[in-house]
Amino acid sequence: MADPNAIAKQFVDFYYTTFSTNRAGLQSLYRPTSMLTFEAQQIQGETNISEKLTSLPFQSVKHQITTFDAQPSTVSGSLLVLVTGLLIVDDNTNPLPFSQAFQLIPDGSGYYVQNDVFRLNYG
Repeated sequence: MADPNAIAKQFVDFYYTTFSTNRAGLQSLYRPTSMLTFEAQQIQGETNISEKLTSLPFQSVKHQITTFDAQPSTVSGSLLVLVTGLLIVDDNTNPLPFSQAFQLIPDGSGYYVQNDVFRLNYG
């Protein structure tokens, strides 16, 4: 298996760059069985997940990644990736701390997101 941290870095860079520039472009990372939990709201399937991400109520967003950790998971070749960082929306000067976990499943020469859990970290 390739280095989990190298795969995670490549995924994290792609995911958050795409999130900032073209949220609709993230749909290809999900499948019909994929699940997103966004602030306790569960959404299943690539179309529903894409609709959720593209309907978030801000015009611009930037993720400042603080840490990411990766480890092999139960399915052969799959990875668990945990990301922490700061979220800057629109022109807000107060960044919001967040954490996000991804379960990445091998799919041909790449990976898809089976599970995605996002949470803002208040107080």
